[in-house]
Amino acid sequence: METWLLDTGPIVAFLDEADAAHRGVVHAFERFTGRFVTTDAVVVEAMHLVSHTPAGPRLLIDFLFSSQAAIHSSMAADILLQAGELMTKYADVPMDFADATLVLLATRLRISAVCTLDRRGFRAYRSGTRKAFELMLDRGAG
Repeated sequence: METWLLDTGPIVAFLDEADAAHRGVVHAFERFTGRFVTTDAVVVEAMHLVSHTPAGPRLLIDFLFSSQAAIHSSMAADILLQAGELMTKYADVPMDFADATLVLLATRLRISAVCTLDRRGFRAYRSGTRKAFELMLDRGAG
């Protein structure tokens, strides 16, 4: 079964019909038959971004449950330290905490497929195995 790391941008775009990336994300999600994995940091970031509408938080929760996304914790001390190191390493990109937790999760689960709108960041980032990320929203585009 194919597994995609799920970043904040596609979640928000999927839930917000006014988002410029909405249609492309909906199309990609409709074709995807695998499993999403993400981190609690991504969920917190997405919750903040969708909270501008009263229905936003509920829509996010419904999406996470209906998609059966696996949500991994990123608050353990070792993960926090490693995320901080990555954020320093990629400060010129820059890398935020949610992205750092996804890169660490990619390393732990040996996943290179990422569903993100942050093309600049995820083209620059490398997992702990130095493997480049495959940007799933760009697959088949063009």
